[in-house]
Amino acid sequence: MAKKEIKIVNIVVSSSLEKDIPLEKMAATLPNTEYNPEQFPGLVLRIKEPKTSALVFSSGKIVCTGARTMGDVELAIQQIIKALKKLDIHVTIKPQITVQNIVASGHIGMDLNLNILGVKLPNTEYEPEQFPGLVHKLKGTNATFLLFSNGKIVCTGTKTEKEVNDAVDKLIENLKKVLGK
Repeated sequence: MAKKEIKIVNIVVSSSLEKDIPLEKMAATLPNTEYNPEQFPGLVLRIKEPKTSALVFSSGKIVCTGARTMGDVELAIQQIIKALKKLDIHVTIKPQITVQNIVASGHIGMDLNLNILGVKLPNTEYEPEQFPGLVHKLKGTNATFLLFSNGKIVCTGTKTEKEVNDAVDKLIENLKKVLGK
């Protein structure tokens, strides 16, 4: 059996700069921003390096997405602080970062019969007419998987790399039991 191969593709974090942020001023001064307060109260800031996006709220709360490592998360938040400094807004705290979700994808090295899994695997939804993947909530974890017949998977709902790997190992164990491999 081929080896599993999983990599983190997105880390979603929240944080607070513990300062009020003038979003209009940010939008008017900084490049790579989008701000439509009638549609959404946050400003979207696209960061080139590392390639991430942040939602910045006037309360100083931020949500950052797109990072693939915690190092990139830290760098992205530093970029936001640096951008604010240009507007004479000085963030003096080291923001606490809370991981909200990690998305990982890869493959588990085996073909999957989704029709059998849809019937035999608990906590599963499979509607092939609507979506080619099977959705499986892994019992005892916060992980939710998308499984595809070619063995490719997407895992979401975890908060650490260890949780991702433990969930994938548990998933493979359960699949082997159900499929008798």
